[in-house]
Amino acid sequence: MQAALILFSIAILAPLGGSLIAGLFGRRMGDGPAQAVTIAFMLVATLCSYGALLGGLIGGGMPGVALLAHWVDAGSFHVNWALRFDTLSITMAAMVLTVSLLVHVYSLGYMAHDSMPRYRFFSYLSLFTFAMLMLISSNDLMQLFFGWEGVGLASYLLIGYWYQRPSACAAAIKAFVVNRVADLFFLVGIGLIFVVFGTIQYDDIFATVPDQVNTTYHLFGANHSVLELIATLLFIGAMGKSAQLFLHTWLPDAMEGPTPVSALIHAATMVTAGVFLMARMSPLVEFAPDTRIFIVLIGATTCFFAATVGLVQPDIKRTIAYSTCSQLGYMFMAIGVGAYQAAVFHLTTHAFFKALLFLGAGCVIHALHDEQNMFRMGGLWKKIPVTYAVMWIGSLALAGVFPFAGYWSKDAILNAAWASHSGIGTYGWVLGTITAFITALYSWRLIFLVFHGTPRDQHAHDHAHESPPVMMGPVVILSIGAVVAGVVLAPFYIGGKQAAFWSGAIFNAPGNTIMERLEDVPALIGLLPSIVGLAGIALAYVLYIAKPELPASIATSFRPIYLFLLNKWYFDELYDVIFVKPYAFIARVLWRGVDEGAVEKLPVGLARATRDTAIVATRTQTGSIAVYALTMLVGLVVLVTTVVFFQ
Repeated sequence: MQAALILFSIAILAPLGGSLIAGLFGRRMGDGPAQAVTIAFMLVATLCSYGALLGGLIGGGMPGVALLAHWVDAGSFHVNWALRFDTLSITMAAMVLTVSLLVHVYSLGYMAHDSMPRYRFFSYLSLFTFAMLMLISSNDLMQLFFGWEGVGLASYLLIGYWYQRPSACAAAIKAFVVNRVADLFFLVGIGLIFVVFGTIQYDDIFATVPDQVNTTYHLFGANHSVLELIATLLFIGAMGKSAQLFLHTWLPDAMEGPTPVSALIHAATMVTAGVFLMARMSPLVEFAPDTRIFIVLIGATTCFFAATVGLVQPDIKRTIAYSTCSQLGYMFMAIGVGAYQAAVFHLTTHAFFKALLFLGAGCVIHALHDEQNMFRMGGLWKKIPVTYAVMWIGSLALAGVFPFAGYWSKDAILNAAWASHSGIGTYGWVLGTITAFITALYSWRLIFLVFHGTPRDQHAHDHAHESPPVMMGPVVILSIGAVVAGVVLAPFYIGGKQAAFWSGAIFNAPGNTIMERLEDVPALIGLLPSIVGLAGIALAYVLYIAKPELPASIATSFRPIYLFLLNKWYFDELYDVIFVKPYAFIARVLWRGVDEGAVEKLPVGLARATRDTAIVATRTQTGSIAVYALTMLVGLVVLVTTVVFFQ
């Protein structure tokens, strides 16, 4: 057990070492050595995570804690820097490190011709990975919040990596600001946990959650359960990080960063942090049924919303980005119905096929010299056959087609929603099933527009080429994961071995038997997601291969709906009217009326008064002795008169 803890600690800390060396000494070392250092540290971390996973599962002894240092001692508030070693943290660490290592290697080829200093890019990638690892290995909420803000900072650096582009800078700021809004609620939730429980350490919180079930706060004229309030605050924080409805607007704009950044953010790190938080806090969320209803409502609506928007996007990366938003909605739906294991299962399988899709899209973009508009592509399957094959695999996994990874995890979520036998669960199942159809439709829309039909840009098509082995290697490895991850992991994550596998890392209350009821779902209900997925593929074939004139005709006939979806339900425009323009107006008034009108004019006015007084005073200095004598005489007369008069 001690050896497993040591390996786990190395796995968590090694990416930080690579990031610091590349970031601090990369200018002197050069890009090549800096890249090699970060990849070497990532490789060590990944291998150590596998060793820790095997050691923990075979040797037992989980959960465990590796104490690194004392951190905060302030009155009754005590926090240690410690790494929590349990099934949830080590499986997440192995997944994050695997995907991150492959993204690092892929970036060698993708960024090879970039004019920016590449040592900085690789330093940021490793920093991002370290921040996510600190988040998932935290033993208390303060360390989790440190990692939470760390991935926010790293995402800002990576999304805005091409800082010469105004759009990239704006996207980085947007991601940072939107997440700060959600993080305020998260921070208040952490503070409330400390007030209620007297600690922010997981085990101490979870042990006393049942004692707080009947504790209420009087807010807005009514009594509210303190556990419901805390769970809601934590979930709003998760909504921002995981790009759920209303706080999702930063996610598609994040595509302004390099494609490897998109793969890392959207597959294994930042956007999955919210799902991880809810799974980690399952012992508390289980006792907040109203919050769980809210979670299903937001998750199910998000998965449908994002799928409808992805259906009409022309940009290849933004289409995949909206599919990420949609799949995260599925994960939160599972959290809401109490199937935390299914949520983490889909998080894991999604990491493989979503990273595959993003990196595959990067290969397409690389082949077409940075072209991202799918309507300028077409007929590429013979030019880049390996990329074509892996994109098929990723799309089959995303659509949930048997036996690919997404089939096992997404169907488990839909089955859990059905098996919950609740109104909100039925709502989630209906929208989730409809979304499964739309997902298959827009996935094969992408496949057919990019790889089939006639080339729409003959020059770009003629010069298209397969990516180098350093890029294709990681993509092929991810494609293997997209095929086998579901069938290999299903028995442990959601099957008969799940209770022993999780060993209490994920909590189900005694009355929550949702995982056992997955086997009782009727056969037709279980098959329906696959049926609608195949129907979506068939419809995409009709629309984009058999009758390619139909999509334009449909868009013209239903133009208001088409524009509504193309403009992402007008959320950005709505927020611009509600928040951005009023804020800009207030700022302008304060700037011109208060800052320039009062704050700046006050010292200027004083300076002018002093100057004018000085000018008047200098005019009395004539240099004439007669004038000075007369002035003294007048003064003397006034003085004497005053003394005599007031005696």
